[in-house]
Amino acid sequence: MIKRTLKQVSEMITIKNDITSFADVEINGVSIDSRKIEKGNLFIPFKGENSDGHKYVEDSLKKGAAAALWQSDVPNPPTHLPIVIVEDCLAALQELAREYRKQLAVKVVGITGSNGKTTTKDMTASILATTYKVQKTEGNYNNHIGLPLTVLGLEKDTEIAVLEMGMSGRGEIEFLTKLASPDAVVITNIGESHLLDLGSREGIAEAKLEILQGLKEGGLAVLHGDEPLLMERINKYKGNVNVQTFGRNDRNDFFPSEITQLEQGNKFKINVSSESFELPVLGNHNILNALAAMIIAHYFDVPFNKMNEGLTKVKLTNMRMELVEGVHGEKIINDAYNASPTSMMAAIELVSNLRGYKKIILVLGDMLELGPQEEQYHQQIGEGLNPEKIDLVFTFGKLAERIAEGARSVLGTEKVFSFMDKDELIKKLEQQVTNDSLVLVKASRGMKLEEIVTALQKSNN
Repeated sequence: MIKRTLKQVSEMITIKNDITSFADVEINGVSIDSRKIEKGNLFIPFKGENSDGHKYVEDSLKKGAAAALWQSDVPNPPTHLPIVIVEDCLAALQELAREYRKQLAVKVVGITGSNGKTTTKDMTASILATTYKVQKTEGNYNNHIGLPLTVLGLEKDTEIAVLEMGMSGRGEIEFLTKLASPDAVVITNIGESHLLDLGSREGIAEAKLEILQGLKEGGLAVLHGDEPLLMERINKYKGNVNVQTFGRNDRNDFFPSEITQLEQGNKFKINVSSESFELPVLGNHNILNALAAMIIAHYFDVPFNKMNEGLTKVKLTNMRMELVEGVHGEKIINDAYNASPTSMMAAIELVSNLRGYKKIILVLGDMLELGPQEEQYHQQIGEGLNPEKIDLVFTFGKLAERIAEGARSVLGTEKVFSFMDKDELIKKLEQQVTNDSLVLVKASRGMKLEEIVTALQKSNN
């Protein structure tokens, strides 16, 4: 993590006060949460509509913070303490991270996409860690605050940083990539997330391709080659970039030549290696995420046998295709972190093709931020279900009622249950699960369907 004196900090960001008397104070890492201060931290307070972190500056210093920033429009700064006054604390955080990145020898991999970016980040980091010292974005620290914090948390001797870049609108990815200055980037796919803000999949593609704006000259861009919206645009791109693709079809640089589905993952081969790879993650779509990670690893000279080692050890962020067991012995796929039509259809395809279960149950909630056609997207999910492979459908939420409506048209009314009350859904679901059931739980993060998974794992006794 960043270790600098306040004098060095003052040379990295624009400050508004004389810090001569505190110039030799050394900071060790940064924190934006006064409750999580560690000794030596630089505390960065944010001023919001309902709260103001400046109230906790003195307390943070008492807890062990070495210094703190202070926004110039906030009155009465405690100038007797090691305070650095700046125009805007958020902008100063970002400026500090940008300058710290420039001072490090670390290579950076930037990853974005509508679906799969967190999974691809985890796979990429796991493979690269077989050969290098690697740090990655933790949790959901992938925005204009989280990414600077991740950068400032990089150790001096870290060799490769794998940074996830999220967005909700145009310009956000461009800002993040220019801050991180990546040596290689990945765009996992173009889905329907953020249609509400960006209006079309074309708009989403353009927003994701902003990641190229910060890519170093001649750097590597790894793209989903089966996605026409990406390929059309990259073929017209004027910058100096090395493009490599992954996907299902054989026109890609990396594609699967053989796939064998396992009980808790997949075994597969690829076109450019005789090695057999094992991925302890469910879903064929996750093989594509693995291919993107493998191209990055190949770029950094990781041999294929090491890639296999990294894949077998991969640990995904929670609630992403997480296989757990319920109290009745039922198996539950917890994929409750996020959802779009593309990812929901991929998850349904997965459970539809898994063998060894007598009852396949879907628990599906609202997919958010899909724009004017959101009801149609939900209805299509229900209408696309295979009645020979899906036994029961439970939905939660107002939009998910349209999934139920579509499902009834193919499964019949007796196999579809729609709820607005989560407790009622859980009660009905518990009556249906048996030890030979497989339950898929998926929705957008805001629906908090992990509560259903937790309930199924608790005993009624």
